[in-house]
Amino acid sequence: MIDYISFEEGKHILDTCPGSVLLDVRTEEEYGIEHAAGAVLLPQEDLETMDEGEILDVLPDLDAPVLLYCRTGRRSADAVQKLESLGYTNLRDLGGILSWPYEIEGDFEGHF
Repeated sequence: MIDYISFEEGKHILDTCPGSVLLDVRTEEEYGIEHAAGAVLLPQEDLETMDEGEILDVLPDLDAPVLLYCRTGRRSADAVQKLESLGYTNLRDLGGILSWPYEIEGDFEGHF
């Protein structure tokens, strides 16, 4: 089951839960243009082809809070289902980053 949460709830988890991970499941190109500050990149398309060991290299704690986002919410929902099938227990879907109200990092030059 996908647990959707607000950006405010997600920010609270990131600020108060040691070991929590903000996971961007968009493409490397999208991530390079802009991403939420501190986000880890694991493209959803790569997630579908990686073996369990490779995923554990990126997300070693199956019980850590993992907050996922993409551009609009579709890929993050798919990624939640994939990670749930691998035994991850504390997944939250933030949906799309388009309205992320907190710090953004990236190479914005020439993209807007």
